[in-house]
Amino acid sequence: MRSRRLIQAVDLHAAGEPGRVIVGGVLDVPGETMFRKMQYLERHADGLRKLMLREPRGYPAANCNLVLPPTHPDADAGFVIMEQTEYPPMSGTNTICTVTALIETGMVTAVEPVTELTLDTPAGLIQVQASVEGGKVTRVTFENVPAFPVHLGAKVEVPTFGEVEVDVSWGGMFYAIADAARFGLRIVPEHGRELARVGAMVKQAAREQLEAVHPGNPEIRQASIGQLTGPFDRETRTAANAVSVAVGDLDWSRPETWTGALDRSPCGTGTSARMAALHARGLLGIGEDFHHLGPVGTEFVGRLIRKTTVGGVPAVVPTISGTAWITGTAQYSVDPGDPFPEGFTVGDIW
Repeated sequence: MRSRRLIQAVDLHAAGEPGRVIVGGVLDVPGETMFRKMQYLERHADGLRKLMLREPRGYPAANCNLVLPPTHPDADAGFVIMEQTEYPPMSGTNTICTVTALIETGMVTAVEPVTELTLDTPAGLIQVQASVEGGKVTRVTFENVPAFPVHLGAKVEVPTFGEVEVDVSWGGMFYAIADAARFGLRIVPEHGRELARVGAMVKQAAREQLEAVHPGNPEIRQASIGQLTGPFDRETRTAANAVSVAVGDLDWSRPETWTGALDRSPCGTGTSARMAALHARGLLGIGEDFHHLGPVGTEFVGRLIRKTTVGGVPAVVPTISGTAWITGTAQYSVDPGDPFPEGFTVGDIW
């Protein structure tokens, strides 16, 4: 085998969402914090993300994580999240996949019944509790970054749909959240194509029309993900959602160029963002479990554990619980003659 680069990875899925974890082939990345390492990859070494996520090695619904030495003395490991459109500071499914890979491959020592870890992420230190039984991680619970809404019930104009009411809420990424029923949609696989397309349109409209700046880090700004929601059952504290990941900003004049896919899972940061919006409306209290379903029926359980502030903005601290499964291990290579060393995209997936 000829190769100018070899990368070792563990492939997993969390509640249906693919999450590749790079465990070898990259020694480290410049940067004094994990956020700066993320920015270095984005600005100077984006070829790694493209190589691992674009076809033929990746797929439009896939994500990737790069395990790195921590930059903080209290952390057990660090990682940077790479997605189809961006480097998000935080991700729930990717955290669950990374923790599972670290423990089940022996990169960190497993302690049964609960392994406690501190992860260094671009969003800050994340505390993790992983339930372990017979060497298998049966459940990962992590304390996410504080979540808060920046817009509740704001009006945006979405081409072809007119005025749409949205929330813009932070849960580790800024989400533009709208009611799926407004578009005649339900959170079911049969509506997957339209959920992805419409969710991306809602995100784009919110991104252009509503200002969103993180009060603790002004370099993080604007909605980058669309979330369409089903009704919230107050009695059971259950709801469904579909998160749309579009490839790049939408050019309204060229809809034929739009492409993207749904997050297959209930989405951890999206669950956090929605819980913050529900709490702000008085619909979800501190200490109450929130059962969030994804488009294929899998579930994450969220809980708001306390109130706090971020840069003077009222916020809530969520936990997210879910499970990941290893689907394989692989050694990825780039042949010197490969015509697609950074992969390719084809606009055939919505």
